[in-house]
Amino acid sequence: MTLKNLVSHAALILPAVALFATSADAHRRWLLPSATILSGDRETVSVDAAVANGLFYFEHHALGLDDLTVTGPDGKAVKPDIMGSGAYRSVFDVPLDKQGTYRIALASDGMFGSYMLNGERHRWHGSAAEAKTAIPDGASEVHLVPVTNRVETFATLGAPSDTALQPTGRGIEMVPVTHPNDLIAGEPAKLRFLEDGKPASGLEVQFIKGGTRYRDEAGVKRLTADADGVVTLSADDPGMYFLEAEDRPERGAGDTGADARRLYYSVVLEFMPA
Repeated sequence: MTLKNLVSHAALILPAVALFATSADAHRRWLLPSATILSGDRETVSVDAAVANGLFYFEHHALGLDDLTVTGPDGKAVKPDIMGSGAYRSVFDVPLDKQGTYRIALASDGMFGSYMLNGERHRWHGSAAEAKTAIPDGASEVHLVPVTNRVETFATLGAPSDTALQPTGRGIEMVPVTHPNDLIAGEPAKLRFLEDGKPASGLEVQFIKGGTRYRDEAGVKRLTADADGVVTLSADDPGMYFLEAEDRPERGAGDTGADARRLYYSVVLEFMPA
């Protein structure tokens, strides 16, 4: 069996394997901005990127920044400043020099899996293109799972705008009904979710207030998107909140050739006082 065929073969058995812990039952990934609403001619937002159980407490490991993109209010890419990683978090600054909303995201497509070679099981992750050459000749029991991830947050200088919020049509995405930088505690906020550009009807969403280290119960709110992919959030108190969603759609996975994959999305949102 050729390597290419091995990858294709792996796709056929994806539904039967569970090689990696899901986001819902493992560590959470988040981008935490220092602020989401700012004013003036020029400002800077500092962002922490981490993988952790707690929200927003650094206790597991830093989140890599290789897939970081920042989209400015004009739809153009913005170069982050002062990027670096320590043991528990990565940090970078986003210069805001145009009025409007910035989209800060870690978005990626990849594959995770394992294979047996010479009696030993090996784990592997990389891009779909790499999978065609990375699995050695002679490997057996090849299990590969395509994964599309998006971890993001938003910041606005001046008045909110929508240009940076346009969906890409890939994976799970949030398109605002209520703008993500116009959220008020005590007032319902509506967010619409898409999967590959289509309404994510029935998508399950977890909504959690930050500061979980300081209370016994995390207070996870579990919500389900309606037929149009819309979820209504209600935050009792001002502060930073975390939202995540995960799905395993049983449909084509584009250039991977797989018939199943995992989609993951998370966002940090700030609710302001009334």
